[in-house]
Amino acid sequence: MSTVTTPRAEAGTVRQPRARLDWRLRFGALSLIWGFSFLLIKVGTEGYAPFQVTLGRLVFGTAVLAAAMAVKRERLPRGARTWGHLAVAAFLLNALPFSLFAYSELTIPSTLAGICNATSPLWGMALSLVALSEDRPTRVRFAGLGVGFLGVLTVLGAWQGFHGLDATGTAMALLASLSYPVGWIYVRRTLAGSGHSHLSMTGAQLLLATVQLAVVTPLFTSVPDHFSLVPLLAVAALGALGTGLAVLVQYGLVAEVGPTTAQMVTYFIPVIATAAGVAILGEALRWTTPVGAVIVLAGAALTQVRRGA
Repeated sequence: MSTVTTPRAEAGTVRQPRARLDWRLRFGALSLIWGFSFLLIKVGTEGYAPFQVTLGRLVFGTAVLAAAMAVKRERLPRGARTWGHLAVAAFLLNALPFSLFAYSELTIPSTLAGICNATSPLWGMALSLVALSEDRPTRVRFAGLGVGFLGVLTVLGAWQGFHGLDATGTAMALLASLSYPVGWIYVRRTLAGSGHSHLSMTGAQLLLATVQLAVVTPLFTSVPDHFSLVPLLAVAALGALGTGLAVLVQYGLVAEVGPTTAQMVTYFIPVIATAAGVAILGEALRWTTPVGAVIVLAGAALTQVRRGA
């Protein structure tokens, strides 16, 4: 949020705005945090079940937002209707995609999961044709949709019959990416203009997602025989940084430079995820992966071009 100066009546002076880290540095930090999230998921699943990784991620992320709300003296939203819509949003934007990505990385590289995540703008544009009548597409955006899905086919090596890829894991990662725009459209239709702050709404949303995973996880997993330290640290970082802190940084960027510029972080995530997976985890990299990723990102960028921009 931008800093506002307020006059001090008793002294007749103006309070100086607090120094803030340049938005470009925060943008870069957010790109790194989200880009490394796929590596952290992979490391977490080496010691814990996917549902356990997701539950831990949500617990640590919720704790960060709860602390931020306490510092800013924010309250949770009120009203059964609002909480009902937030429960659906929590499932579509947190519980479902986080779990799907965790399960997908049992069988696919973190690099591929990161690239699948970049298809969210493509799914969003396709869904907006049906769900958002006020969001009329242009020829450029239609072209972007086609280019983007051509990139997906390139990443998957479609002409080779998807040789060497786990179909189930890849489908889960793509479904997780689809879940995000479905959730965004739902929120836009049901919670826009609710009057509550973004911090309050997101804190409640993460809390509900945590409750959902707390109910599901014991039904499908058992308590680990021992707690592996490195995977546990990966889950803690995934939640505290990749879910909690990242949301706070993102809101600050949107408030300062606008949603269009802040949203461009999406195009850096697969690049960082790929570099981290190859350099740190030693994951194999076929030529189709970077080439297809570039095509996906180009298509995604075209789908965000608005009329008259």
